[in-house]
Amino acid sequence: MLATKNKILYGIVGLIVFLMFTVFLVGCGPPGPRALLKGKKLLARGDYAKAVVELKTATSLMTTNAQAWNYLGVAEQHAGQSADAVLAYQRALTHNRDLVEAHYNLGCLWLEQNKPADAKTEFTAYTLRRSNTPEGWVKLGVAHLGLRDLVSAEKAFNTALSFDAHNAEALNGLGLVQVQRGRPHDAMQDFTAAVQAHPDYGPALLNLATTAQQYLRDNTLALQNYRAYLALTPHPANWDDVNGIANDLDQQINPTANLPKVNSQVAFTPFIATQTTARANVKLRGSAQTENARTKPGLTVAKPTTVVTNPFASVEPPPEQPSGKPGLLHKLNPFNWFSSASEEPKVTPLQPPSSGNERVNTTPPPSVNTAALSTPKPPPAKPVHIIQPAPPSFPRYLYLSPGKPKPGNRPGAAVAFAQAQQFERDGRVSDALDSYREAAQLDSSWFEAQYNCGVMAYRLRDFSQSAHAYEMVLAIRPDSADARCNFALVLKTAGYVTDAVNELGKVLASNPDDVRAHLALGNIYAQQLHDPAQARMHYSKVLQLDPRNPAATDIQFWLSAN
Repeated sequence: MLATKNKILYGIVGLIVFLMFTVFLVGCGPPGPRALLKGKKLLARGDYAKAVVELKTATSLMTTNAQAWNYLGVAEQHAGQSADAVLAYQRALTHNRDLVEAHYNLGCLWLEQNKPADAKTEFTAYTLRRSNTPEGWVKLGVAHLGLRDLVSAEKAFNTALSFDAHNAEALNGLGLVQVQRGRPHDAMQDFTAAVQAHPDYGPALLNLATTAQQYLRDNTLALQNYRAYLALTPHPANWDDVNGIANDLDQQINPTANLPKVNSQVAFTPFIATQTTARANVKLRGSAQTENARTKPGLTVAKPTTVVTNPFASVEPPPEQPSGKPGLLHKLNPFNWFSSASEEPKVTPLQPPSSGNERVNTTPPPSVNTAALSTPKPPPAKPVHIIQPAPPSFPRYLYLSPGKPKPGNRPGAAVAFAQAQQFERDGRVSDALDSYREAAQLDSSWFEAQYNCGVMAYRLRDFSQSAHAYEMVLAIRPDSADARCNFALVLKTAGYVTDAVNELGKVLASNPDDVRAHLALGNIYAQQLHDPAQARMHYSKVLQLDPRNPAATDIQFWLSAN
């Protein structure tokens, strides 16, 4: 017992001595690092004015410390000193061009100031160095939206989704792309996916409501989503405006009812659009570089004996503008894409990583997840080299490996197939999938029915059903490069990256010059497997085989940066 008490006493004494020694070091340390540490603590607490004072002291004493300048930019940006923040970030990049946090922070500041071209430059630099982080791709997509470059915006948002399939900001961004293309049904599908991923994600709820009201003229659906948005806690900044629109719609739908105003105390359940409003022209989302309106690897529906409608070729005309009081979607620009009439977009700048793993969160902004705020490393003695992370491990796909099916009831299947085509033309993707599935069940040997089941299931993000359908397709025709490329894209999107590589390898084994397979493999090696050597080999092969490939510019940019 006495020995135990002595151990406890010695431990307490040792802790006191350690704390005193730490205080001594901090109090008597060099003034520059001491000011930087104080500034960081003030920044983490949200006392931005005092943080600016301390960090100015730090940068005056450590004039070449890029991380100190970056922290000063963060403090000045939060303190409303935007011009000074720009200069601070630029000084940070002058001393260290590879400080990716400064690129990100400066890009966010340019977005705040409605300068998408400058923001694009910074986010491009960020994503080249941090190609596997979704927040950079989301911001790059926002910048492209500001420049009305819808193809590039879609690529960026899809790349973000390849790393985080449930990223609500990226899904919401895709919805905005489709709105600008005049495709409200497509937009509804993306906004719905965002709400399914995060039921309390206000921007997508409001966009669902506005699109239903302003473009689809479905006031009932709009009102349900407006009410779900109004039930969010805490209240959105534009609650009063949205409440007025909801009440007006309520009176239009129920003109004789004397209903009370929408009350924040009522707990509404977010209404998710049904599959009948699903995307009519959704494209198979592969990696960013494979998306192009004209040429996409593995996206051509095979030509059947009976002509199959190409689900990727239909174009929906721009919707007519509805009459009556509009929703708030017209206020959704790339720099305020939360439909707030009074709320200005803000960002939480990234901070350089500390030597440890500790993270202090700042107040989350409305447009991105809270970025990490941590202790900066001391200035490196040598130039910073970006070190690629070790290749991650991925789950493996459990193959069904079906045998070649026997012919079935082709006449009955043809009736269901024709009905599926009509549903597809009407934009009823869920119904089209059911009818294609019925056709495939009546005659499981019908290549086109199985193939289109895979396409429709992918559109609805049912990756398991899509993969199983493509397995049946390949059991019927093992040499179909289109089916195997599509199967690989499904596997990649579902997270089975290793199996996707294996399937694309089979394509190249039978056709070494298949441009689609080389491009898809280059993307996977560059973005998921972090193997620049393999990526370079496949990208170079794409340029050699198809110099005018739509992804050629992106590939050349990547090759020059790697």
